[in-house]
Amino acid sequence: MQESPFYEIIMQRGINQGIEQGIEQGSLQVCIKNILSILSERFPLSDTEPVAEILESIQDLDRLSELLLIAVKTLSVETFLQEVETS
Repeated sequence: MQESPFYEIIMQRGINQGIEQGIEQGSLQVCIKNILSILSERFPLSDTEPVAEILESIQDLDRLSELLLIAVKTLSVETFLQEVETS
């Protein structure tokens, strides 16, 4: 059975959309991992445990990128969490 050109276009658009969503999700996860790595290196692991769940709820890559820079400069995990909550 031969597929129609319309069906092929719809399928390709769906595949492309899935790829884009996968790339975006991957980027979000990498940014979260980097933030947690920085905080874990700078502060005791027990202090950073609650941060992961909070970061997972953020779906804005630009915001996570901002938080990555804040993680590098922050004086404590508590201060970092305050920054997360203010936006």
